[in-house]
Amino acid sequence: MYRQHPQRTRTDCYRPGRARFGGSGAGCLPFRDRRRDRLVTHGRKKQVNEQLALFGGPKAVCTPLPTFLDSAGRTFGREEEDLVLQTLRSGCLSRNGGTMVKSFEKDFAAHLGVGRAVACSSGTAAVHLAVAALDPEPGDEFIVPPITDIGSLVPALWQNCIPVFADVNPDTMNIDPDSVEQNITDRTRAIIAVHLAGQPCEMARLRAIADQHHIALIEDCAQAYWAKYDGKLVGTLGDIACFSLQQSKHITCGEGGIMVTSRPEFADRAILFADKAWPRDTKNLSAARFLFLAQNYRMSELQGAVALGQLPKVAGVAERRRQSAQRLSQMIAGMPGVRPPRVPSNTDPSYWLYMLRIDERRAGVPTQQFGEALVAEGVPCWVRYIVKPLYFSSLFSEMHTFGSSHYPFSSYGRQEYKAGLCPRAEEVLGEVIAIHWNENYRETHVEQIGAAITKVARHYAAEAAGGSAR
Repeated sequence: MYRQHPQRTRTDCYRPGRARFGGSGAGCLPFRDRRRDRLVTHGRKKQVNEQLALFGGPKAVCTPLPTFLDSAGRTFGREEEDLVLQTLRSGCLSRNGGTMVKSFEKDFAAHLGVGRAVACSSGTAAVHLAVAALDPEPGDEFIVPPITDIGSLVPALWQNCIPVFADVNPDTMNIDPDSVEQNITDRTRAIIAVHLAGQPCEMARLRAIADQHHIALIEDCAQAYWAKYDGKLVGTLGDIACFSLQQSKHITCGEGGIMVTSRPEFADRAILFADKAWPRDTKNLSAARFLFLAQNYRMSELQGAVALGQLPKVAGVAERRRQSAQRLSQMIAGMPGVRPPRVPSNTDPSYWLYMLRIDERRAGVPTQQFGEALVAEGVPCWVRYIVKPLYFSSLFSEMHTFGSSHYPFSSYGRQEYKAGLCPRAEEVLGEVIAIHWNENYRETHVEQIGAAITKVARHYAAEAAGGSAR
């Protein structure tokens, strides 16, 4: 079942102001003065189908929006400043000898309610720790979604394993358990479930499939901090979970990642893999070092200090994103050709992005043109999320890996990475407009984004019906 949002029965318009995303705020959409319940037009005559900004009309989004690249869109404060200064004054900027990274690991595990956490240099590194923690054999297969960041699956290749693509649920764009089950073989080592844009995967079914086939379940939570499935936080539902602390994520230290698990054997191997397989907890200098082939993915103390200051804020960040996204979904419900994200009733997404969907037939215009019109209105968005499913990239289609060897594909590959491999993923990307979302969006920001979507949807619907012209 999916949550139903009440249909919006009238369109509110909003106060003009300075525009962040190009152009001037002059000539913004009119707004409704709720105290007097009358339309205020700032001297302009109300139009039934106001001209799109794409064609020279007034912009709908006139208030500067916070972004993840500026302080208005981040949650840095005195806490992070004090911890960074404390770190600098200590003289130790490496985790080996420092305290910040270890404190962050301990607190993160406690906040999430898992046994252990291992901090590292990026979200991709965190996935690599998860893969390496399983100690897979060359040729082992990892079932992955085709719509995600490449960092969700290249770690498998670095371990000489094979990514096997499963198709997606068209409603959520997350990996489809039915397709996962169809792709399991005796070489399958794990499922990597990516909670795309903050929407949890169907974890109960994936957990059951993993248990039935005695394979591991890895959660990629890079975009899904403090999202919930059946009332439980994502990151606690698989065998291992990975988070990113990259600049755009819910909390950040610029670059960084963290892997969590309640399986001691996975945690022990991951902490070694992140530090060249050097067991630094022994004082016996003659003891064996560099126990196996491994990376250096250590997080620095400065990164750890910022991350430690960010951690107490993550629940509030997720909740503010959730509330503002739900408000937008209510505003645009029922608009012609526009569909808010479908949220299964047993999930609480944390909205790294707001994934708008366009029904081109009902919208009367291609998704690309609808997206261009939204950008012109001042909405920070882009079309398709990623251009094509990842198997279209030359890494897979031409097997560009280690020199000209094509390894490990040449020895172990079985899928043909070509069009038609995951038809639902290929189709759904053409319907998606990804809107940047931020915990510091105020009601005014959300209302103006909603007004822009409403304006564009109504314009093209009227044009398709023959009732509007440029």
